[in-house]
Amino acid sequence: MKEDTQRILRSIIYPAIFVILIWLVYFTEEIFHVDLSEYGLQPLKWKGLIGIFTTPLLHANFSHLVANSIPLLILGSLLFYFYREIAWRVVLLIWLLTGLWTWFLARGEGVHIGASGLVYGFASFLFFSGILRRDNRLMAITLLIAFLYGGMVWGIFPRFFPNIPISWESHLMGMVSGLVLAFYYRRDGPQPAKYDWEDEPDDGEDGEDNEPWNQDY
Repeated sequence: MKEDTQRILRSIIYPAIFVILIWLVYFTEEIFHVDLSEYGLQPLKWKGLIGIFTTPLLHANFSHLVANSIPLLILGSLLFYFYREIAWRVVLLIWLLTGLWTWFLARGEGVHIGASGLVYGFASFLFFSGILRRDNRLMAITLLIAFLYGGMVWGIFPRFFPNIPISWESHLMGMVSGLVLAFYYRRDGPQPAKYDWEDEPDDGEDGEDNEPWNQDY
């Protein structure tokens, strides 16, 4: 029990640190009356490349910050708990791939900010990993993600939010990066339990009963 508790706490600490960081960035902007959105991601502009690294740290307003903080904490903790061997690689690749693909594929003159790309990437990775690995424990996480965050899928369709400036491109790229990494790392990290009886040889494999039934005498 103590070991499980420590594992849970270790899984929470890294997402919690990141959430604290984005809150510090937001309140720094508020307290000192500065606008860091210029460091967001600007598609196909060289100066916007820095946004690949900084976009998840920046948020437009308090509600935007809260909306991303809760799923980041929940999904990040699940990722570090169940996939601790590959969690850092998955986080960094989702961060970089989502930003790079959004910079390259998004259109328009808007600046993309917010950690929602990470949220979509984490949710997508957890969802598809459970399906690809066919592990009962991870399938339960897949069902949990579908129940809690299944509605996020509408965030990749801009027509459903005609008057809201959401970065549906980063949502879509996050979802795609999560799917790609779930497939790429399907043989790394937790695997379905293998029982002893699966390794037992069939009759005849030990060489004692190898005579074919149709042999003539």
